[in-house]
Amino acid sequence: MALTGRTALISALGALFVGFAMPSWLGILTVQLALLLAILCDLALAAPVRKLLITRTGDTTVRLTGEASSHLTVTNPSRRILRAQIRDAWPPSSFHPGADVPDSRHTVRIPAAERRRLTTTLRPTRRGDHHAVRVTVRSYGPLGLAARQGSRHVPWTLRVLPPFTSRKHLPAKLARLRELDGRTSILTRGEGTEFDSLRDYTPGDDTRSIDWRASARRQNLAVRTWRPERDRRILLVLETGRTSAGRVGDIPRLDASMDAALLLGALAARAGDRVDLLAYDRRIRASVQGRAARDLLPALTDALAPLESELVEADARGLAATIHRRTPRRSLIVLFTGLDAAPVEEALLPVLPSLTQRNELIVAAVADPRIEEMAVGRHTPQAVYAAAAAEQTHAARRRTADRLRHHGITVIDSTPTHLAPDLADAYLTLKSTGRL
Repeated sequence: MALTGRTALISALGALFVGFAMPSWLGILTVQLALLLAILCDLALAAPVRKLLITRTGDTTVRLTGEASSHLTVTNPSRRILRAQIRDAWPPSSFHPGADVPDSRHTVRIPAAERRRLTTTLRPTRRGDHHAVRVTVRSYGPLGLAARQGSRHVPWTLRVLPPFTSRKHLPAKLARLRELDGRTSILTRGEGTEFDSLRDYTPGDDTRSIDWRASARRQNLAVRTWRPERDRRILLVLETGRTSAGRVGDIPRLDASMDAALLLGALAARAGDRVDLLAYDRRIRASVQGRAARDLLPALTDALAPLESELVEADARGLAATIHRRTPRRSLIVLFTGLDAAPVEEALLPVLPSLTQRNELIVAAVADPRIEEMAVGRHTPQAVYAAAAAEQTHAARRRTADRLRHHGITVIDSTPTHLAPDLADAYLTLKSTGRL
């Protein structure tokens, strides 16, 4: 008759004590057999892994600077107590803590026919879509001498969104936008404005704003005031070629451009403008079109989250053709690209006339703050050489920017922390001067 697990364990312990009273070689053999029997009994009493029911819930999106939670619900349908270590594995390169830290390992004790909920905290270090790897369960017997182990795939995807650190600038930019939106009258005249009201002429006003018919009726000079036109079209274009992969500080240039695009998109949507997005190198990598103002920011962040730079040269002609198809009427095009002399002169400058013929164009480039630091160093011979190289880099970027400005293009060349607010200011300036 087969021994039960508990009876076999008692027999093994009895054999262990008997072994000490026997001759040395026979005692050693008896002890080894007793330990082997105890291990086999312990393994037999461990709860089975294959019968476990495991489901997953939790967050599906999170900002890059935030935390997400993944919840595993483990149900033990067997008649044995589950004493286990459970590891919820995620890609270690995408999260901190990663898969080899205590946050992803759980020690549980689940009685028969009961369930437990286990939570893993995820702190992402990279944007994009990240997928759960596997759940590994190691089920121990009551003595902890042996264990059953098994793994299974419990699918889940967590999308890590851009951090949008420039959101802190939005209240100040909205306050200025309200001033330009008719709450405080502005005295501009030109393309892209709408008539607001008449007021008396004051010295210094633009004489082109004088309304002569109204002045004749009022018997004094009257000038027209204008307000920025609403429902303008803005196309945010991110060039995702190899130049966007370069790192400035701790982030790629593409991430800094994304942050600036999000701030400008949120600001323009509040202004009543229509904002679209295009990411392109040799083909379209991301696109957002025709979204309402309330849906724009979620759509932008969702489209930008999985976007990565491609190590290829961008196709400027293909980009220009795609922009033309996306802008059937006059628009503001904001092109996020680099100011390296060779790509701009060989690829971008030849297609500029077709882009600026009917559109307003802003080129936004990310400057390296390390170059700024190198330019002020003079304390050692090495620092002097570094400063000379930095000044040479500055001079080359200035020449490239001047060539773009010669074509009527607004150029924003700022460090990652200043690019977003500087671009928002340029947009507001275009509105206030009637160029948008």
